[in-house]
Amino acid sequence: MKCFHFLVFLALALAFSFASADDPSPLQDFCVAIPEPENAVFVNGKFCKNPNLTVAEDFFFPGLNVPGNTGNRVGSNVTLVNVDRIPGLNTLGISLARLDFAPYGGLNPPHIHPRGTEILVVVEGTLYVGFVTSNPNRLFTKVLYPGDVFVFPIGLIHFQFNIAKTNAVAFAGLSSQNPGVITIADAIFGPKPPINPDVLAKAFQLDKDMVEKLQKLFENA
Repeated sequence: MKCFHFLVFLALALAFSFASADDPSPLQDFCVAIPEPENAVFVNGKFCKNPNLTVAEDFFFPGLNVPGNTGNRVGSNVTLVNVDRIPGLNTLGISLARLDFAPYGGLNPPHIHPRGTEILVVVEGTLYVGFVTSNPNRLFTKVLYPGDVFVFPIGLIHFQFNIAKTNAVAFAGLSSQNPGVITIADAIFGPKPPINPDVLAKAFQLDKDMVEKLQKLFENA
């Protein structure tokens, strides 16, 4: 019996620790986000709409059946449905994304979500996916087929790459109403103002000329 109680306690502790890793739990049924704060309450980064004025459309978004445009330099498109698309997501700690990939080579480049864990399911095509742990860095990868699911822990660098000759489609759930995204290459070589090239040359062990070429490439990306 004591062992059973310990296991229950351990399960509850683990559940609490996971729940604490994403957005705070709401203290009301919902808090539909509104842009204007007139007579509103500020909760979780947004102002709350008067519940008496809330309508079904505040919890609705159409169009995830429509493929995204993959005609860009990386051959992918992410349609994110977060609190900016569905105001009713405010305080609920969840969002959704559709990911479209061009045939072989379509890439969702290495990036992180600073505020959310991602769980991804492939519905079409074949994806090579992976994430890298914090130091000492370890790479976890997997080839995913339709119906396969993979998890990318919060804050870790991860990617998805289409290795098939056909289009690929996946959907992802994220444990935040606004998980955020930092694309590594863009953040390093394309911020405004730019990072001192001497810093990047030293960090990446590259010639300064190469760093400056990369900065020019990404500044207009």
